[in-house]
Amino acid sequence: MSASIRFVARKLLPLIADIEVHGQPAKLPGGGFILAANHLGRLDSMMVYYVLDTDDVIHPLADKYKKSLFFRLVARWLKMTWLKRDEVDMKAMREFISRLKNGAVMVITPEGTRSKTASLLKGEPGAIYIASSAGVPIVPVAVTGTEDALVKSRLKKFQRLKITLTAGNPYRLPDLKAVRGAERDELLQTATDDLMCRIAAMLPESYRGVYADHPRLKELLAGQPA
Repeated sequence: MSASIRFVARKLLPLIADIEVHGQPAKLPGGGFILAANHLGRLDSMMVYYVLDTDDVIHPLADKYKKSLFFRLVARWLKMTWLKRDEVDMKAMREFISRLKNGAVMVITPEGTRSKTASLLKGEPGAIYIASSAGVPIVPVAVTGTEDALVKSRLKKFQRLKITLTAGNPYRLPDLKAVRGAERDELLQTATDDLMCRIAAMLPESYRGVYADHPRLKELLAGQPA
């Protein structure tokens, strides 16, 4: 199924958009890993299949979309996994971790929802928890030009979209299994902020949102080790 989606994405997207891909995403790590990206619009999902060659993609979708026939059909086509947003969905988490350990690629947006202003929202620790539990690397990804309002406006005027996708360097997290309570929560949030700042560093200034003045972002922009 992923092969057919990939075929559609690679044939359709170049017809409507000028796409620039940076960061050599073709050289992504072997085995399981997580792609963590900012979330601008519905077109983001197609961009995943434009750059990925793997057939085993984990693509979570918030269960609030189950009410929509369109999204149920999309979820079935893309083989998405429904994820409960208002609670810790341990059943889904166990599935994600198991598949990652077996070589799947997970696509996740730490913000948890589309940013209506195009600028970064506060990240949630789910991606960090899953990556640490599965023992797989994270690849930060920055996307521009897929905002829903912008896509709609340009296509209505028969104007081509201008989309960029930048993949950062893969990195691994320490194993947090032995850490409990408030200490673990603090480590998860610190690691989440670090991930979001890595994404922010690859985005234009206007996209950096709540992380625009974060000390970690300033370190990254100053060229300190990632």
